[in-house]
Amino acid sequence: MSLIQIDNVSKHYRLGDQVVHALQDVSMTIEEGVFMAIAGPSGSGKSTLLNLIGCVDTPTSGRILLNGRQLTGYSANQLAGVRARMIGFIFQTFNLFPVLSAEENVEYPLLQFRELNAAQRRERVATFLRVVELERYARHRPNELSGGQRQRVAIARALATKPKIILADEPTANLDHKTGEGILELMKRINRASRTTFVFSTHDRKVIAKADRLIRIEDGRIDSLALRTASQWVVVKNEEGPAGESAAMGKENG
Repeated sequence: MSLIQIDNVSKHYRLGDQVVHALQDVSMTIEEGVFMAIAGPSGSGKSTLLNLIGCVDTPTSGRILLNGRQLTGYSANQLAGVRARMIGFIFQTFNLFPVLSAEENVEYPLLQFRELNAAQRRERVATFLRVVELERYARHRPNELSGGQRQRVAIARALATKPKIILADEPTANLDHKTGEGILELMKRINRASRTTFVFSTHDRKVIAKADRLIRIEDGRIDSLALRTASQWVVVKNEEGPAGESAAMGKENG
């Protein structure tokens, strides 16, 4: 069973007198444990798709299943519950609370888990700060941390709820090249060690180079889906040809 199944999903917005077709008849699946990049130009629909996967928004038509559960018709409160328990988020701008320390930021999403007492929360926070190698900075506030360290706190916060999937929206965009590489390598290690599913919305060739699945989206439609095999990408779906068509793509195609 797929972790995420998206069937014929469209998303339309009204902008003044015009209707914007952000996504049109998108169908795809996301398997557990993948490291997937969703790539496309600005305005292509990739962020809209990420928001739908993350239960931040709802489709105009079509259906989305998360871990076999159909989310169509869920109320805002029900979707919030799904997000809290099953989905972690990593943002381009980190989205940390400036008045909270690193450990308090990581603990924050756990406060709604009534089954966890304070000691259990502290233990989980300490565990994931160790995972991102920031235990020495647990009591530092965001303004006392570098950009890379702040993104590591954000990763620990996303992992702390033990989600099924982590969604990352341009997570390296505000980082220099070396720091971005380190953050991507950290997420890849977590993916391999724990089989945590990562899905990125990105322009970054470094992210695409680390991915094992690549979806290209353009004008609200999936243009191609590729799988990494050894050092090459193999296209398994291409809108210019029939589904199942195979074509090798160079390793650095991005």
